[in-house]
Amino acid sequence: MTASRTARERVRAELTREIADIARRQLATEGAGGLSLRAVAREMGMVSSAVYRYFPSRDDLLTTLIIDGYNALGEAVEQADAACPDDDYAGRWLAACHAVRTWALAHPHEYALLYGSPVPGYQAPQDTVAARVRDVAVLGRIVSQAQAAGAVDPPALAPAPPAPLREDAERVRELMPGVPDDVVFRCLAAWTSLYGWVSFELFGQFTNTIEDRHTAFDHAMRVMGGAIGLR
Repeated sequence: MTASRTARERVRAELTREIADIARRQLATEGAGGLSLRAVAREMGMVSSAVYRYFPSRDDLLTTLIIDGYNALGEAVEQADAACPDDDYAGRWLAACHAVRTWALAHPHEYALLYGSPVPGYQAPQDTVAARVRDVAVLGRIVSQAQAAGAVDPPALAPAPPAPLREDAERVRELMPGVPDDVVFRCLAAWTSLYGWVSFELFGQFTNTIEDRHTAFDHAMRVMGGAIGLR
């Protein structure tokens, strides 16, 4: 590889990163639906055709922002899990849940891009899948490892899932090998509670209702961990 080629690649990487950074700021002011490559070009002092060499369309830019967001959230959850003792499954679950909330509160507009209303006209490509499951893969791994260690003891809260849900359970079980159907669906309920709670908090649904949101979230996630059977 020649020095000139290395320099060109470095410049391209820097400009790509700058375009994405400006686009993230646009999310805060215009929302995902208002994202504009022309507006990004104006802020950078470039002609729009130059920006299109890096991102051929708005959807390509959105895809990059979405992948970056999922990876950042996934990395935060992975680090929180890694900081806990391996055999403290309930503690790892709680730490992972708090990592989701902490990241979302620090990056509300990126979280809204990932878990808010769909962007009109945008269809996420297959490229986003690996990044999209990083955070939930951590939660699934915690439960799978707890199950293997005999550390899952779910309370008698509800009947086993009905037979028509077996295929769904099998698909979800890819994220948590060895976990029985009833625990799989408890995990689904816990995950939707986690992301639903965070979305309610970010989008103002707790206004004039829940004041001590950190404590309330902590308690709710402990309840959900107990429902899964993480003692």
